[in-house]
Amino acid sequence: MELIIKIGIYIHAFFGTIALVSGLGSMLFQKGSKNHKKSGKLFSISMLISSVLSLPIAWMPNHENMFLFLIGIFTIYLVLSGNRILLFKNKSQANFTDKFIMGCLFFSAILMLIFGIFHLLQNQNGGILFLFFGTIALLMAIRDFKFFRNIDKKRILPFHIGKIIGAYSASVTAFLVAGIRLEGMLYWITPTIIGGFVIVYWTKKVSPKKKIA
Repeated sequence: MELIIKIGIYIHAFFGTIALVSGLGSMLFQKGSKNHKKSGKLFSISMLISSVLSLPIAWMPNHENMFLFLIGIFTIYLVLSGNRILLFKNKSQANFTDKFIMGCLFFSAILMLIFGIFHLLQNQNGGILFLFFGTIALLMAIRDFKFFRNIDKKRILPFHIGKIIGAYSASVTAFLVAGIRLEGMLYWITPTIIGGFVIVYWTKKVSPKKKIA
């Protein structure tokens, strides 16, 4: 069993590395260019494979980790939702798949918040991380819910960029804490904070400029 788990971890790390490299290329290439789309597609596929593999691994004997399991769901949401939101350029309402993905994130966010509170009450490590990522996940689920109720096509591109950069931040975090085994909460949170600044920059850059009366 342990050999199978190790093989799964190696495959998970392999595709995670591909996602790390291709994601960087996607951000560096001109938005909308052929290279941007190709590298973005490679990033999405690699990140999905890596994240999906992390789910059963987080339940394996001697590898149980509820936090990594929920973060895996969060990452899958970011990749799927980040790509699917582009479909709203040609549709005016969310379908069952869109709502299901949002619902999975909402449920995961609630679990992260519950575990966070529990860990803090028990003076156990990890409570702050559960609360930090749980809060982000809950806010994103609420934002999606509002978007589905009132489709604003001007927000499609900013949302796409924000979610994909969020997924890339997750790949950087995985590289730091699992790849080169840096320990400490700083390495869990810093990529997300930096990614947040990058998201703000690109959101302002691609958002329509308000006309001055």
